[in-house]
Amino acid sequence: GAPVLAALGALRVGAGLVTMASHRYHLVGLNAVHPEIMSAAIDDPTKVVDYLQKATVVVLGPGLGRSEWSQQVFNLVIQTNKPILIDADGLFFLKPQPGKVNDWVITPHPGEASWLLQQQIPSTPEHRINAIKELIREYNCTVVLKGEGSLIGSPDSKIHISTHGNPGMASGGMGDLLSGVIAGLMAQGMSTESAAKLGVCVHAMAGDKAAMDDGLHGLVATDLLTAIRNLLG
Repeated sequence: GAPVLAALGALRVGAGLVTMASHRYHLVGLNAVHPEIMSAAIDDPTKVVDYLQKATVVVLGPGLGRSEWSQQVFNLVIQTNKPILIDADGLFFLKPQPGKVNDWVITPHPGEASWLLQQQIPSTPEHRINAIKELIREYNCTVVLKGEGSLIGSPDSKIHISTHGNPGMASGGMGDLLSGVIAGLMAQGMSTESAAKLGVCVHAMAGDKAAMDDGLHGLVATDLLTAIRNLLG
């Protein structure tokens, strides 16, 4: 489900062609439910290289898992010179990056940020701001620290805070959808920082629209898709 949500997010913000690469058995039935999403079987991890050559942007992490196969796919993808957004299980394998990685985005939630920094991050605004600054220093890329008042920053910018969003968005799959939204904007030529700022804003505003229309209770990621498209239409 995670990579499907990321793919749908990218499609709904205007990415023209989106391919989901995974084990062959994960792709069974994908085209029957979402024929708009292309599929690529990479049972052999080295096959991912063939698809990377055609990609404009790569989302790495949603649905990746933490197996030996996952590690091999991760290692191959980060060697590409394409822009990459790393989320979810991709963050498990991520190590501090030497130099400046201008075309990467990482999107940890507070628990993942604690893993990356090897320290517990309290939920107070001051600690969250300190945490994103440390993540930017350690990983040298654009960072989205998700949560109440999501924070966005990059090595050459100030820290920005999202004033949209609601508690109903604390449900499974919201982060995967956001990953696709940001990557879809990157695929259309936006810088990592601009795509992250706009992506967070559109995603959060779509969540507010969905909550206004149908309530907070039971809000799920796919409820945001129509609003995301309308906001950018």
